[in-house]
Amino acid sequence: MPEISIIVPVLNEATGLEMFLRQFSRWREEGDEVIVVDGGSDDASFAIAQLYSERVISSVRGRAIQLNAGAQAASGNILWFVHADTKIAPGIRDKLIKACSEEHSWGRFDVAIEDCSTIFRVIEMAMNVRSRITGIATGDQGIFVRRGWFNRAGGFRPIALMEDIELSKGLRRQSRPRCLGRLIKTSSRRWRVHGIVKTISMMWFLRLAWFLGASPDWLAQIYGYGKS
Repeated sequence: MPEISIIVPVLNEATGLEMFLRQFSRWREEGDEVIVVDGGSDDASFAIAQLYSERVISSVRGRAIQLNAGAQAASGNILWFVHADTKIAPGIRDKLIKACSEEHSWGRFDVAIEDCSTIFRVIEMAMNVRSRITGIATGDQGIFVRRGWFNRAGGFRPIALMEDIELSKGLRRQSRPRCLGRLIKTSSRRWRVHGIVKTISMMWFLRLAWFLGASPDWLAQIYGYGKS
């Protein structure tokens, strides 16, 4: 039985998917499994994933739905949910296993954005301080959790957006998250494509609207999930 199941939701990620999945070659040699959940890609994502993972699942599009499908298919004791634009540092595997003790059965990493501009250091700091204060983790921070805790929290709510925040709330009732530091990097592509100021403003607006009770479907449309 695998110790860790790496669960990756994808949608048209063919450009960088092979390089991303190759990072887990040693993990697979250790007996871990990589599960890629494709949400209906119309590029080569599915074919590439078949070459570098134990299992590729076709799913209805939607991050929460895809992540739950991956978790249901997983065999590992530890579930690690990772975005396909993430780069991982050496030594993470042992740290994950050690972190998922009975006392700390879930956690995250500090976010690090792969961009040399100073503004991204400020964004990183704000995101990480917020997570430390609130005990809430986002998908970019590589949420990991023991299977039993994930099941007790009810998995990801099948909503169009904010599924990571809702899962964190459920897990936080059992324990505060463990933070493993800046060991993963995420792409700056969303900020670069949509504009840094616009993206930051959008993120804060979405969180505030969610807190005030806005519909996740409406928020997803604003965020751009309704667009191909």
